[in-house]
Amino acid sequence: MTNSSVNENKSARTRWLGVLARASRPELEQALTTLDNLPAIEHVRPPERGMVMLRGRVGGTGDAFNLGEATVTRCALRVGAGALGVGYTLGRDRRKAELVALFDALLQDDTRQLQLEREVVQPMLRRQAAERDAAGRSAAESKVEFFTFVRGET
Repeated sequence: MTNSSVNENKSARTRWLGVLARASRPELEQALTTLDNLPAIEHVRPPERGMVMLRGRVGGTGDAFNLGEATVTRCALRVGAGALGVGYTLGRDRRKAELVALFDALLQDDTRQLQLEREVVQPMLRRQAAERDAAGRSAAESKVEFFTFVRGET
């Protein structure tokens, strides 16, 4: 495997993991119902909760500071003899982390990847983009233009 194909695979995996992590649990459960012939699932790391420290930067460029902590749930599992799937999600939803890990493992299988991309990841990505656009339009509608008059002093 060449470096460029490794980078493409890594980039695709990063993209689908982000989409899956932002999906809702009911959306993931619904996508699971469309799958058939799932091999046995082995939990390498069962869903578990933990905390992460969130770091921020003033203005996005200033010195880093500790913003606070957030709860994260993670899971790692193997589907059949296939790849190791991992799932991380903000919050305490163990089932969602497990579903993200399951889809990650399935998406690493070349025989399933194209179908799952088309039937699961792309619809989720479109819905998430539509929600972002709607939120952006809503924010733009409430935008207030401030301007200052300079009073002429004579």
